[in-house]
Amino acid sequence: MALEDAVLDGLYDMNFEEATPVQELTIPLILEGKDVIACAQTGTGKTAAYVLPVINELSKGQHPTDAINAVVMAPTRELAQQIDQQIQGFSYFIPSISAVAVYGGTDGVTWEQQRRGLEMGADIVIATPGRLLSHIKLGAVDLSRVSFFILDEADRMLDMGFFDDIMQIYKLLPPTCQTVMFSATMPPKIRTLAKTILKDPEEVKIAISRPPESIMQTAYVCYGPQKIKILQSLFTEARPQRVIIFSSAKAKVKELAATLQKKHFNVAAMHSDLDQPQRDEVMKEFKNGHIDILVATDVVSRGIDINDIRLVVNFDIPHDPEDYVHRIGRTARGTNGEGLAITFVSPEEQAQFKVIEDFLGKEVYKIPVSPEFGEVPEYNPRKYDNGGKRKRTSGGGDARRRGNSRR
Repeated sequence: MALEDAVLDGLYDMNFEEATPVQELTIPLILEGKDVIACAQTGTGKTAAYVLPVINELSKGQHPTDAINAVVMAPTRELAQQIDQQIQGFSYFIPSISAVAVYGGTDGVTWEQQRRGLEMGADIVIATPGRLLSHIKLGAVDLSRVSFFILDEADRMLDMGFFDDIMQIYKLLPPTCQTVMFSATMPPKIRTLAKTILKDPEEVKIAISRPPESIMQTAYVCYGPQKIKILQSLFTEARPQRVIIFSSAKAKVKELAATLQKKHFNVAAMHSDLDQPQRDEVMKEFKNGHIDILVATDVVSRGIDINDIRLVVNFDIPHDPEDYVHRIGRTARGTNGEGLAITFVSPEEQAQFKVIEDFLGKEVYKIPVSPEFGEVPEYNPRKYDNGGKRKRTSGGGDARRRGNSRR
């Protein structure tokens, strides 16, 4: 690739040897100055796919030194921080390039640091939409000379309701600005956004990969109230270490973490109600091994690189197969590349889980539930697709009995 020597030196120092498919396809297009829409999931190397060409162009010294030259939008503080760290690594041998991460949930000192970085014209601003808009409204941001506008995890930003914020920011950019969008999925709303802000874009689509075979995927088919009992039993048999438990609702995350804490497990919760210092502390303690179990919403499922996760538990079913892949992909990232994923499937979640199995192209092994937990539902998504209740036939009989008689 036509990258500057200083950029290649940074790659060499970070042990980057071969480009991933998304990098191979995307970097040349961005270097050519084209707008790009790329569909690629977490773990495919997409951050480097846009960071490297931006750093490469800025390293040539042809952009203003007192202006914001690139804006990278990210849906969460954690992802913004991680992008900032990668930029620091890639630009290690290019000290003239400056970057500032702008996100909420911080104290007054951090706000002031962000404001100064924005006013002085950091080369690259990595920001969550809401916090960048807050600085813009206070007059601290001039985006009139931005050359690169990048949306990372655009689908998630739209899911979080950031469309209006993104458009407000976009309208402050010069018409010559090059725009790049990365999204894990390509629903109609992403297509609509792309048509609105991209100019004759090139499209790069990397097929959503299945989870690696090194992840042992299993499930417990049970009733909702049985989930916590089975989970406690698992953790009692063997001390849990390096475990992430995912739930889609922050209220459930808080409740589950509190329940496990009462049972004297070493656990912490991660959700959007925590302020930034609290979230940073939880992640640091978990990465350092001082916390055994992290109960989290999907804020941790994408873009957060934590090695040596031994077990991922889906306490409830994620919304779609892509989210499932993101969640369980937190494991099998260490040196041995192995991991275990357990999913709890209640009757009302069976139809959703069947969609995931269809996507995987295989049936996930169902672990038999011990009789001590009582009777459990059968796994038959077609019969439990009515709000978790068995279908009734027109004659009023039990669809389960009638289905068996027909077979």
